[in-house]
Order: sequence, then C-alpha cells, then structure tokens
Amino acid sequence: MNIDLTGKNALVCGSSRGIGKAAAIQLAAMGANVTLVSRNVERLGNVLEELDHSKGQKHDFFSADFSDAADLQKKASALAISKNIHILINNTGGPAGGPVNKAAVNEFTSAFNNHLICNHILVQTFMEGMKADGYGRVINVISTSVKQPLDGLGVSNTIRGAVANWSKTLANELGAFGITVNNVLPGATLTDRLQEIIDAKAQKTGKDVDAIKDQMKSAVPMKRFAQPEEIASAIAFLASPAASYINGINVPVDGGRTKSL
Repeated sequence: MNIDLTGKNALVCGSSRGIGKAAAIQLAAMGANVTLVSRNVERLGNVLEELDHSKGQKHDFFSADFSDAADLQKKASALAISKNIHILINNTGGPAGGPVNKAAVNEFTSAFNNHLICNHILVQTFMEGMKADGYGRVINVISTSVKQPLDGLGVSNTIRGAVANWSKTLANELGAFGITVNNVLPGATLTDRLQEIIDAKAQKTGKDVDAIKDQMKSAVPMKRFAQPEEIASAIAFLASPAASYINGINVPVDGGRTKSL
C-alpha cells in the first residue's frame, strides 16, 4: 500500500494543537513538506520543531486568523506563488455551544465565514496547482453532527452541514483532475475543544466534570474518548496515494457513537 508522501506539499490548518497538530506530525512522518497554519505563532514554532525532517523535508508556517478572510487569502496566495500545495487540511475550531433557537444571527455569519468561506478561499487558491501536478487531496475536519446533530451545538450543527454539502459538490467537480475531497468526522476527542464543551455542560447542569465525561463516554461503544492521533491517522490515509479512489465521502472516526451508517 502506497502511503509515501515524499515530494508532496501539505497545508494543515489549526495545526498548533489538537487534531491539526497530530495530522501535521503524521503527514511529515510520511514524507510530506508541511506548512502549518494557526493564529498562535509561538505554538506554531514549537510544532515546527517536532516535525520529521528525515526525508529532507522543508517545513514552514504562517499565522492567520480565520475571522479575517482577506488576510488569509493574501497569505495563501503568496504561498501558492512559491509552491504547489497538494494536500489541504481544512481544520478550524468549532463555534461556541448553545441551542439553535437562542443563537444570534451574527453567530451564524461568523461561523460561516470562519469555516466555509475560508475553506473555499484555500481551495480556490491551491486547486490550480493540484490540477497542474495531477494530485490533490482536500480533507475537511468537521463533525459527526453532519450525520446526527449534537445537542447543544446548534450553530455548529448548521455550519458543519453546509461545509459537508459544499465538500460533496467540490468532489463532483474536481474528481476528474485527480483531486479528491473528503470529510473526516471526529467523535469526542481529547482536545481543548472537548474540554470547553465539558466545562460548559458542567456549568449549565451543575454536574461534576468527571460525571459529564463518564456520561459522554458511555454513549460511545468503545467507552472512551479518541486521541488526536487516531483522527490524524484517518486524515493521513485520505491524503495518501492509497486513497486515490476515495472521493466525496464522510468518514466518522467516533468509536461507533453515531447511530447511522
């Protein structure tokens, strides 16, 4: 099975921690040249030092705040001039929780811009390079909520669904150029985002944090949370030559929690 990414250039969003960091480390281990993207320059620098250089890879990073789409486009365009990006990992922290009927309009517009619009900017910036080299992998890290909405995450459920359908449409349009577009749907994963959700539930219900964790784990057939590296393994496989005929799908990595196939 060919999972060698030597000579391929990858851009990984949200790569200063959590799933994004784990994905960047895995892609570098497979031989890719990795560009890290996040808001926190100090963390990016630390992750850069952790990346594998054993195959002569050249890694770099740039900082970007996805609430500023124009700045992201400027920086991504500059990168596209210097090299073709073959693997794009769209990965952005989710919107704040809360019931959808209480959400303010600006919460939707902000999340839409941070997720779908910024994803779209990056695809449009890099797809010509993917076409030119006959190799492209667009992998969107979203949520199992596209298959089964999650209670208390109204804005996130809505926006993640939009990203999933955008992704499927792109897969139909770009497949002929050797570009695949797929979604990875993490379940409950040990990240800062999960801790925020747990803390919010504890504050709202008055329950102990450990009790909230046990309740969440009980909904997973495997009775545990995922490690970021387990999600990264699915991302890395989809980025590889071995996944060349996998296109336009949602891949839940959730320990079996989602009730549908």
